[in-house]
Amino acid sequence: MIGDAPTWAHGQARVACLGLSALDYIFVVDELPGRGSAKVRAGDFAVKGGGMAATAAVTVARLGGAASFIGRAGADREGEMMRAELSAEGVDVTHFKLFEDARSSISGIFVGRNGERQIANFRGAALPVEADWLPSSAFAGLGAVLCDPRWPEGAHAAFAACRDLNIPTILDGDVATDDVFDALLPLTDHAIFSEPALAAYAGRADEAGLREVAERHGCAVTAVTLGEAGAISIEGGDIRHASAFAIEAVDTTGAGDVFHGAYAYAIARQAPTAEAMTFASAVAALKCTRPDGRSGIPTLQASLSFWRTHS
Repeated sequence: MIGDAPTWAHGQARVACLGLSALDYIFVVDELPGRGSAKVRAGDFAVKGGGMAATAAVTVARLGGAASFIGRAGADREGEMMRAELSAEGVDVTHFKLFEDARSSISGIFVGRNGERQIANFRGAALPVEADWLPSSAFAGLGAVLCDPRWPEGAHAAFAACRDLNIPTILDGDVATDDVFDALLPLTDHAIFSEPALAAYAGRADEAGLREVAERHGCAVTAVTLGEAGAISIEGGDIRHASAFAIEAVDTTGAGDVFHGAYAYAIARQAPTAEAMTFASAVAALKCTRPDGRSGIPTLQASLSFWRTHS
């Protein structure tokens, strides 16, 4: 996109992101460990907040939006660290609840010098699944609500409330069981799948798979992100193909989470879907040129500049 920023980029964006927050233990290695038993030396190490919806919330905040994170963690060291880091990023953590006698989610991440990564995630333990503690006021006045599938009960409650409030709902369609998607997709306006998730759910990660999901559940927008191959989306029966931005990747950790956060930000500002998709691709690509899942999330000014000069 060339020229001045689009008019929607000057509006207000209030977004709530609900789902997973994790604490990431990140090891930077020359080569990923591989499939067999292996011991590798790490050239760098960091402890950072992660998780799909939590990183999306940081993306919204970094772009200048009013972001809130809604989720659960243990009242342990990891939970306190995640909550403090999100707050320091400008994310409202009023509804990020820490539960006694529960264990927070943590991830161990190996990042290769080529930017690829391997992740082992512990999703936490003894975290209550009920969402009855979540007030409906958490969604009042929002421009969009993004949920990941890691807390289905919370996502269902949020999406149902948003239907009553006429707030756009966005599902980060990462890999989940069929029953989770069957419950959430009928309440989803924008369903954006990862390639493995769509392949597992629809049997194929292509136009036919997208149409099958769109026709079965009635989502206004159904899309799949394909990494270097870009993205495919369906809206109103029309297929759109969006090319990926050519970059030299340093670290792809969190790229999908950043994409979803940037997309939600644009939708909250009432951007046309096609522009929201390419804008989100630009933000995610720019993030991949810098290390770890959050440090490299760009500002709005940097994102718009990259988007304009690389489209």
